Amino acid sequence: MDINTLRAIVTVLTFAVFIGIVTWAWSRRNQAAFDEAAQLPFRQDD
Repeated sequence: MDINTLRAIVTVLTFAVFIGIVTWAWSRRNQAAFDEAAQLPFRQDD
């Protein structure tokens, strides 16, 4: 196995991790938590 094969494997694995993170971020299960977190800067502490 030469260095170019290793680089190709690392690239494919990195892309797979990226797709996994994007899928997790856009899943409907997390939407409520992300919507709540998005509103944190706008909350007024009373």
